[in-house]
Amino acid sequence: MDGASSFRIFIEIIMPLSRPILAVVALFSFTGPLGDFILSSTILRTPDKYTLPIGLYNLVAQKMGASYTTYAAGAVLIAVPVAILYLALQKYFVSGLTSGSTKG
Repeated sequence: MDGASSFRIFIEIIMPLSRPILAVVALFSFTGPLGDFILSSTILRTPDKYTLPIGLYNLVAQKMGASYTTYAAGAVLIAVPVAILYLALQKYFVSGLTSGSTKG
């Protein structure tokens, strides 16, 4: 890329190499608050500040009794956005694993 400006080098070289990193950061920042059950349940006290897993657990524990099917259905609904995000970013994960490999 002889004669390329700094912006063009950034767009055509650095950004394609950083896509896998950005995909991992997006996935971790999205799934981190969803899986934080123990810490969130000890810190949060008002229902309007509950995360999804805590709200689902309290809904099933207080209103439904021991209805495990309701809890399982809610858990699937919580997992659907994470699965969609993972499937959408999967090509970046694979390209990140193979981009640093060299033969020999």
